[in-house]
Amino acid sequence: MQFISKLSPLAAALVFAASAPAFAAAPLAGTNAPGFFRVMLGDFEVTAISDGTVDLPMNKLLHQAPAKTDQELARSYLNNPLETSVTGYLVNTGTKLVLIDTGAGNLFGPTLGKLLANLKASGYQPEQVDEVLITHMHPDHVGGLAANGQAAFPNATVRADRHDADFWLSQANMDKAPADSKSFFQGAMVSVGPYAASQHLQPFDGATEITPGIRAVASYGHTPGHISYMVESKGKKLLVVGDLIHAGAVQFDHPEVTIDFDSDPKAAAAARHQFFTAAAKDGTLIGAAHLPFPGLGHLRSNGKAYQWVATNYTQLR
Repeated sequence: MQFISKLSPLAAALVFAASAPAFAAAPLAGTNAPGFFRVMLGDFEVTAISDGTVDLPMNKLLHQAPAKTDQELARSYLNNPLETSVTGYLVNTGTKLVLIDTGAGNLFGPTLGKLLANLKASGYQPEQVDEVLITHMHPDHVGGLAANGQAAFPNATVRADRHDADFWLSQANMDKAPADSKSFFQGAMVSVGPYAASQHLQPFDGATEITPGIRAVASYGHTPGHISYMVESKGKKLLVVGDLIHAGAVQFDHPEVTIDFDSDPKAAAAARHQFFTAAAKDGTLIGAAHLPFPGLGHLRSNGKAYQWVATNYTQLR
């Protein structure tokens, strides 16, 4: 102690720190903050809401040589299987609260199904949702519609393209589908069922104005009735593209690469080219369910490829 008293205050502090008893490190927290991210689009408030992530074996799913997929993922410091986001988009127009896609609910395992909790964490309640717009009826987009046979959004009207509704809600189509595809039909039926029973399912045909500032645009190919949604306020545009893209590290450079989930790969690739080229030209903001959360950004054309420019972080004031 006499020695320490002769040291400078800083040196003494260092000696005490070195000689103090060690404490065990704090345990790993293991979680991130609630998964929502909010931006303004003109007068509209848009909240990206995470449903979680799921690991997908992209080198088996994408239609190119597996080794090439692995190489392209590695260039972006990504591994295979690829941890893939699932995101919904909540739009507050000032007069309506509109949710685009609902995540997987309990249809895809424990790493998904978080959209409802994250919606609440973002400051909203499911009872406040006026409309739920479905890009397509794959389970990771409709699974959050229902829980235990009950509508998760009890006051909402569900809108989807009639081509998708007629296809995925058909018992005859499910009966003749391959065994490994039947669960897609079952998931759609279970999820949409409560809304159909209460007359709250309202299919539409192709390009349709859903509510002022939000319109459906047909982007068929991934599924028979795959829809994108254009959200516009005060000249600012957001295009929510559903499953036009799954793996940005591959498909931005090679937009011709399709995926096993595409019902019509040729049409899916054509829709991606059409919408991405238009978005790159006019600066439309993109919302993509399976790009890394929040899946918001802009596109630049680069020859036959595209460059993704993720949206800047914003703290709303």
